[in-house]
Amino acid sequence: MPLWLDLLIRIVAVVVGFLTLPLIVGQAEHKVMAHMQGRLGPMYAGGYHGWAQLVADGVKFVQKEDITPKDADRGVFRLAPIVALFPYLLVLLAVPLGPGNLVAQPLDVGLFFVLAVLGVGVLAVLMSAWASANKYSLLGGLRGAAQLLGYELPLVLAAASVAMAAGTLSLPGIVEAWKPWWLLWQAPAAIIFFVAGLAEIRRPPFDMPIADSELVFGYMTEYTGLRFAFFLLAEYVGIIVIAALTTVLFLGGWHGPAADHLGWLWTLLKIFALSFVIIWFRVTFPRLREDQLQRLCWLILVPLALAQLVLTAAVKIAT
Repeated sequence: MPLWLDLLIRIVAVVVGFLTLPLIVGQAEHKVMAHMQGRLGPMYAGGYHGWAQLVADGVKFVQKEDITPKDADRGVFRLAPIVALFPYLLVLLAVPLGPGNLVAQPLDVGLFFVLAVLGVGVLAVLMSAWASANKYSLLGGLRGAAQLLGYELPLVLAAASVAMAAGTLSLPGIVEAWKPWWLLWQAPAAIIFFVAGLAEIRRPPFDMPIADSELVFGYMTEYTGLRFAFFLLAEYVGIIVIAALTTVLFLGGWHGPAADHLGWLWTLLKIFALSFVIIWFRVTFPRLREDQLQRLCWLILVPLALAQLVLTAAVKIAT
């Protein structure tokens, strides 16, 4: 197969996953929340089990008027939703789905690449906050930037722990080096990474930057129609990305029965299981106050991540 055709197939496959997997998670969130909270509305659209709820939401966003505030910086305002969405597409290019060449772009420094690209998300928050010319948006953007910059540290430290254990920054290499007993040894790092990842994508209970009770909707207040839908899509893609990275780094990725043939299936099952947990968290836990959110980061997660890093170094030296 020519190199250009191979690259084209891989990129198309990633784009298809980028466009479909978040919609599946969005549909699942409607149904899970409807069952957990006894919400009847999402169970009616389209008839059986409300199968058309996501279609109805899409039609609703398309029909809404696209409004740009008069005093807004129009170029930056319109670009922000794309900046929020695009980094996740780049991350998915480096995430291995199965053994062998079942990855769009294998990189020797794949972990460094995905963590660096994830950090770009703060730009979208600041761009939308500043360009909206709205004090509520600006305050939400500042909160979001503080949150993202703070939780980036435990996220990176937790990822560094498993990379040190595996002796490589390659994501496929980390999966190949993974052993079942890492579920216990690296469990603190996995929890830290997962929690920090939730804060990075600003999912409840870490959604203080868009607290509707005091900030209207934070940095997304002035967005309508498809641009607002792009921000929501970025949130659901973020769920897939955090679940995928947690799976690859800490849950063995494609490891499972008949991994050589069904490795891709095990990876997807683990991703959807973690996505369900993320939805469950939204239904279960109340929003953290700003002081609680920062205290969790700096006084709990960062010290634990440093301790886990020291433990990993000690085990590697001893073995």
